[in-house]
Amino acid sequence: MKLRLQQRKRLNDMQIIVNIDVMLARRKMSSGELAAKVGITPANLSVLKTGKAKAVRFSTLAALCSALDCQPGDILEFREDQET
Repeated sequence: MKLRLQQRKRLNDMQIIVNIDVMLARRKMSSGELAAKVGITPANLSVLKTGKAKAVRFSTLAALCSALDCQPGDILEFREDQET
């Protein structure tokens, strides 16, 4: 049990950073335009952009990459929190 709690804490220390805003700026595209191209609601795109999404479907990620002409690694970044 103690090991599981330690593993869970380690997982909580790791973050996936979502860089959709960066890609939108690079492509000079609005969030509304991207949502329309991808086929998701602006509200769902906002959940993705703010990093509040718990998951993303590969089909959605592929549509984002197609619309933004980029690779998944341009949108998603893994970062492990540093202990202070």
